[in-house]
Amino acid sequence: MSAPPTPSSSRPTVTEREARQVAEAAREQDWRKPSFAKELFLGRFRLDLIHPHPLPAEEDVQRGEEFLAKLRDFCETKIDGAVIERDARIPDDVITGLKELGAFGMKIDTKYGGLGLTQVYYNKALALVGSANPAIGALLSAHQSIGVPQPLKMFGTQEQKDTFLPRCARTDISAFLLTEPDVGSDPARLATTAVRDGDDYVLDGVKLWTTNGVVADLLVVMARVPKSEQGKGGITAFVVEAASEGITVENRNAFMGLRGLENGVTRFHRVRVPAAHRIGPEGAGLKIALTTLNTGRLSLPAMCVGAGKWCLKIAREWSAVREQWGKPVALHEAVGSKISFIAATTFALEAVLDLSSQMADEDRNDIRIEAALAKLYGSEMACLMADELVQIRGGRGFETAASLEARGERAVPAEQLLRDLRINRIFEGSTEIMHLLIAREAVDAHLSVAGDLIDPDKSLSDKARAGAQAGVFYAKWLPKLVAGPGQLPRSYADFHPSGHPDLSAHLRHVERAARKLARSTFYAMSRWQGRMETKQGFLGRVVDIGAELFAMSAACVRAEHLRAKGDHGREAYQLADAFCRQSRIRVEELFGRLWTNTDDLDRKVVKGVLGGAYEWLEQGVVDPSGDGPWIAEAPPGPSQRENVRRAIG
Repeated sequence: MSAPPTPSSSRPTVTEREARQVAEAAREQDWRKPSFAKELFLGRFRLDLIHPHPLPAEEDVQRGEEFLAKLRDFCETKIDGAVIERDARIPDDVITGLKELGAFGMKIDTKYGGLGLTQVYYNKALALVGSANPAIGALLSAHQSIGVPQPLKMFGTQEQKDTFLPRCARTDISAFLLTEPDVGSDPARLATTAVRDGDDYVLDGVKLWTTNGVVADLLVVMARVPKSEQGKGGITAFVVEAASEGITVENRNAFMGLRGLENGVTRFHRVRVPAAHRIGPEGAGLKIALTTLNTGRLSLPAMCVGAGKWCLKIAREWSAVREQWGKPVALHEAVGSKISFIAATTFALEAVLDLSSQMADEDRNDIRIEAALAKLYGSEMACLMADELVQIRGGRGFETAASLEARGERAVPAEQLLRDLRINRIFEGSTEIMHLLIAREAVDAHLSVAGDLIDPDKSLSDKARAGAQAGVFYAKWLPKLVAGPGQLPRSYADFHPSGHPDLSAHLRHVERAARKLARSTFYAMSRWQGRMETKQGFLGRVVDIGAELFAMSAACVRAEHLRAKGDHGREAYQLADAFCRQSRIRVEELFGRLWTNTDDLDRKVVKGVLGGAYEWLEQGVVDPSGDGPWIAEAPPGPSQRENVRRAIG
């Protein structure tokens, strides 16, 4: 065997433009299937794509419900969330029990030993187990949504599936390793390398925040492969045995929430990985990661839905028994409005999740934007609901469950939920990154026809050709934004059955707002052109409006679906009506802030802050931070620390 190649100690230096090109190359470029959300951002309200509500097959329902019953029994009898919070660790026997139950193979096909659950029932299971303890939900989600099973299911060879999927279904835990100490959402600067050496690749580098990494048996690792005669190189995905020589888990990280999370720092030093364990071709790693996340992102809103349901339960029970000034606090408007928000928002989040998940199962629509919107909206709204629950509970909301129990009261972990949910606004794409990702997809049609007009590197002939192409597109598109069904009083009449709230009015509002949003986006592109990508405040508000419109649509469709099958239809209509009325207020505010905001002033203040102009404002406090660099150095080489990896079972 030849000597292992020497890893580079320098991190790639890339310009902003090069970083954007790497991210753009990893995007799915084509739209081969219809997308409700994509059409919505273009001002076209395609209700026919989501109504009638898609339904699961009966055998999928039976299989899913049977597993949920077993999982519920396990959660109620085997999981003690207080113990996990106290010990900051999921007990090994709980993990072993979940393996025996098949919970690690929920999304894996039965022919590989998995349960073969649909996306709908996988999400229901995550909501259930996440309510018992969110760290367990994160363990199962990281293993199946972004760990080894999903990339192999979509991009693996048959040999890889035969080798690894049976292990993932029953015995092995997997993790996904992309982030590095100095690389987050900008993968162009990835420093971990995988150098071809005969029939192997040799991995060197350090990965940060490796969820499940402390207990994992299998890893999906993203590394940069140098260009060679054997391949084009680029960021590439590999399946790596976690017990391989040269892998050291150097630290088990601790966080403000999810105390049971097995998240670490993992070092690779001359780790040999067979070329047969490479997923897809060289250079396809980012595309694999992003494609995997298209449906993988639905796991986070699933747990947010579970959190909302629990918030509603506690708010209802507590507010009925807690009295102030002669009546239950729920009957005071200041508290009642919070309860209404929690109830209506939980209904809408479940509507968004179930609709997106069922569309993922049917595979008729492209749901990349819907899944991203579900993740963005779910993570933001769940944090608000948890915060409102803490407020409703008052001092008891701020008190830990252990302290409440110690003085004889019900151990309600409201403050823990708030801490546990906070990471969802960062996990699998922060809110800020999700805004940019969704915005890029939302303006894709415009860039496809007019992108060359605003590209400074394009020639005059390219710009002229793009101008002609854009003229044809906009001549057909713009007139359709002037009027639509939202202006006709009897549109969507199916959503106003006798004796129920009028949801058709909300759908007409969605249709009008979608056209207004498309007009606003077009005007902004005309105004700012090539500078549009720097207007992140504007783009974020555009996406937030789209998220509200999608949630309103899903809520109305779910309410009508429940009414039609006689399942709490009247109550569902009431919740959908309440949510849409609340959402419409937020939408109007966001539309106003598209053009009336402090974005320009904020940029000036930021420059002043970074330039030290306001350092005087920081006087009068002490800084309790410790010493050390802001970002730890992570040069390649052998580990100098103890390996804290632990195998389960």
